[in-house]
Amino acid sequence: MTERVRLGPAALNPQTLHPVEIAGQVASLDLASGGRAYCGMVVGSWLDRLGLDERRPLTRLREAVEVVRRLLAGERDGFAGEIFTLEPEAALAYAPLRREVPLSIGTWRPRAAAFARDVAAEVKIGGSANPEMVRLMRSWLGEHGPRIVVGAVTVVDEDGALARAHARAKVQMYLDVVGGLDPTLELGAGETPPLEKFVIAGTPEEVAEHALALYEAGVARLEFGDPAGLDLLCDRVLPLLRR
Repeated sequence: MTERVRLGPAALNPQTLHPVEIAGQVASLDLASGGRAYCGMVVGSWLDRLGLDERRPLTRLREAVEVVRRLLAGERDGFAGEIFTLEPEAALAYAPLRREVPLSIGTWRPRAAAFARDVAAEVKIGGSANPEMVRLMRSWLGEHGPRIVVGAVTVVDEDGALARAHARAKVQMYLDVVGGLDPTLELGAGETPPLEKFVIAGTPEEVAEHALALYEAGVARLEFGDPAGLDLLCDRVLPLLRR
């Protein structure tokens, strides 16, 4: 359940950042970390508030992945896509440490998962703590597809009710958004998404039980996001996961 430390920028969105900039950031971080970086890309939410074009997100993601791949590989034959272009001889300002950096794609959707199955090392379901969603994603990716990562706000406290209240306050801003992304839930109009599907919160024993359920569902790595109660997480939860 553990692996060596990996470094990566927060999942980068090709709707807000050009893939040339994404490639440069990833190459720079890979060099600084001695080859421990990864490239995370995702299609985001709330972009309408910024006046950004939300059309054809999967085409945008596919082309961004290809541009980044070509730049890191040192290819100079250019690229002509429907959204992004790369002129012949375009290159990064310096040679990347590695010509291929592991790709992580964040998605909740089957079409993006199908794309990730062919190009990514892992798929991340961001903001999910739902074992049923993990099982559904595995069915989309196939038995031998990329590994699955989940990350969710985590709060550990000796008082489980207090931990859950703290977690709810942390995710309230986006709970309705991610609640609408989870196809395993059958929510009625105006129904509040169940908190436990989107956070990992409770006593140390409850948090460990939740984490183990996610591993048993098929998670390869669990990211305890924005953790509160870090001492309890390290001293009480992690030892339970190592048994």
